[in-house]
Amino acid sequence: MPLKVLTATVSTFNSVFEKFRSELPQNKSNFVLFLADNDPSTSLSWCPDCVRAEPLILKKLEASPNEIALLKAYVGDRPTWRNPHHPWRVDPRFKLTGVPTLILWGNDAVTGRLEDHEAHREDKIEALVADK
Repeated sequence: MPLKVLTATVSTFNSVFEKFRSELPQNKSNFVLFLADNDPSTSLSWCPDCVRAEPLILKKLEASPNEIALLKAYVGDRPTWRNPHHPWRVDPRFKLTGVPTLILWGNDAVTGRLEDHEAHREDKIEALVADK
C-alpha cells in the first residue's frame, strides 16, 4: 500500500495537522515524525540522528502492507529547536525533547513513540509499526 506523506514546518503545522487528523480514519496507522530542518549552507540536516533514522523509518513504513499516513514535521534550524519554548517542546500533545521523534497517533493522542536515542533502531521501528 502506498505511504501517504504530508510535510509541515512550525509555521504550517496547525493547518497541516488538521488535514492529517481529518484523514485518520482512512488509514490503518498514522505517524508523526519530527525532524530537523536542512542547513541551507550544506542542504543536509543539521541533526546526524535524523540523517541516520529517517531513511530507516521511511523504509519500514513503506514496507507495511497497510495504509499508513506520515506527517513529517520539521522543527526548524538548530537555534530555533534549542529554544526551551519551542512550540512542540511545550505542546502537551507532543512534549518533544529531541529529534528525531516518531509518534504513533491514534484516538487523537500519542499512542506510541520512539525518541531520538532509539528512532534509528530497526527493531523498535518495526515494533511500533506493528503496534496497530
